[in-house]
Amino acid sequence: MKIALGQIDTTVGDFAGNAAKIAAFAHRAAAQGAALAVFPELAICGYPPEDLLLSPGFLAAHDRALAELAAVLPPDLDVLVGCVAENTAAEARGGRPLHNAVALLQDGLTQIVARKSLLPTYDVFDESRYFEPWTTPETNVLRLRGRRIGVVVCEDGWNDELFWDKRNYSIDPVERVVRAGAELVVNLSASPWSRGKEVFRHRMLAAAAARHRVPMLLVNQVGGNVALQFDGGSLAVKASGLACQPVAFAEALAVVDTTAEWREALAPAPLEAMQHAAIVQGIRAYVQKFGFQRVVLGLSGGIDSALVATLAVDALGPGQVVGIAMPSAISSDHSLADAQALAHNLGIACHVLPITTLQTAFAAALEPVFAGTEPGLAEENLQARMRGVLLMAFANKHGHLVLTTGNKSECAVGYCTIYGDTNGALAPIADLYKTEVWALARWCNRGGVRIPQRSIDKAPSAELRPQQFDTDSLPPYDVLDPVLQCLVEQNLSVAETATRTGMARERVAELFAKIQAAEWKRRQYPPTLKVSERCWTGRRMPVVHKYREH
Repeated sequence: MKIALGQIDTTVGDFAGNAAKIAAFAHRAAAQGAALAVFPELAICGYPPEDLLLSPGFLAAHDRALAELAAVLPPDLDVLVGCVAENTAAEARGGRPLHNAVALLQDGLTQIVARKSLLPTYDVFDESRYFEPWTTPETNVLRLRGRRIGVVVCEDGWNDELFWDKRNYSIDPVERVVRAGAELVVNLSASPWSRGKEVFRHRMLAAAAARHRVPMLLVNQVGGNVALQFDGGSLAVKASGLACQPVAFAEALAVVDTTAEWREALAPAPLEAMQHAAIVQGIRAYVQKFGFQRVVLGLSGGIDSALVATLAVDALGPGQVVGIAMPSAISSDHSLADAQALAHNLGIACHVLPITTLQTAFAAALEPVFAGTEPGLAEENLQARMRGVLLMAFANKHGHLVLTTGNKSECAVGYCTIYGDTNGALAPIADLYKTEVWALARWCNRGGVRIPQRSIDKAPSAELRPQQFDTDSLPPYDVLDPVLQCLVEQNLSVAETATRTGMARERVAELFAKIQAAEWKRRQYPPTLKVSERCWTGRRMPVVHKYREH
């Protein structure tokens, strides 16, 4: 049986656009001889629709789009597509009014043939808010073209007790459909990417194929939805290997023959290549889906702004990116020179707007209330806020979006100025630790110098006071980042982190206190492109609390 995996980029609420894309891919699949085409989870409405699912008008538009799509598909092609379905038992037995479901579109008609059983509520997911779990996944088996096909939805494929050595949910839908006679299993997914996700996903699917001795097919959404970056990476796996290499961060149509020998081994891309693709996709999707074309960012001559500018150029093109250098009276000469060199290398416009006169004006205005005090943090933060005002003014005047340039290490310990360098519409690298920023910058320079070498090599500094360096109050980043990974991503205790990293327990406790105290800043941070398993987007901490460890 030839099955087409339609890896598409959907937009939430764009029913006409999503349906048109599904139809176009379906016609391509039919032309290539496919008997069945499969499209991602909730592809009709886009994922994740969140509280739009509470709107009757949204649900009515969804149902119209599904019916209209069925009428324009090729007559000789069956289609499975992710959709929303009414929970018909809700009125009698209670529960949520909807199911996360799969429709079979066949001969102009629609039929709900599967419903999602496992509804994630961790990290960025909150599906139990909207959907009722399906408690009998063994019914998600249908007969098509003489084959019995088991249908599961995303998380349903992530509960193999033998693979995980534990069970996160009480049932394993894949096991259930195979026991019910499925000869192959298809998984309709909307699984966002994070560090190493594509390799892990393959390992998990390969383990299931070997265990159950049936082909496992997974079609995954691609494209950006604010923080979430879907990589696609759709797979067709047997115990013997892959049908073809998955395509990452691009729309794709793969037609696979389930009766053929599958022998390919996965050829994973370098981590930096995947991070680059994810962030570039995220910038492009955010800007374009909001109806903008251009972005602006502050260029300090440092590594963070240099990397963000480079990624923005790769996403939008040099003509759509503007840099603004804003030197102060204490800025080093190399800061402006490196910012201008970067702009030249990237081919972007660069404006120089010194803030010295603004510093003088602010000092005069504040003199009555600052008199008798020593210059300190307030004056330093003012510089960041002046720069933020200039960036926002330029953006408003010329129709740009402002990109925030902070990284995850700084954001973790609160080394950012609220309403200053946190200003912006999107934070592209706020889920990259500083050491990852350097690694990705070097990767971007692999074919030639784009980011000036001095921006990579220089000691990190905010340059808000003379001879200021990040190491004045923080450990070097190659020492700090492993500690932050333990505390933020792995939720280890202070004691466990000290043991694992070798840092003194008292110093780890100080850093943990900084992380806890900075939650209010992160709550006001711009949307962050998620590229790790534990992005700020999915980390649900109270803003006000007094919990510390010693």
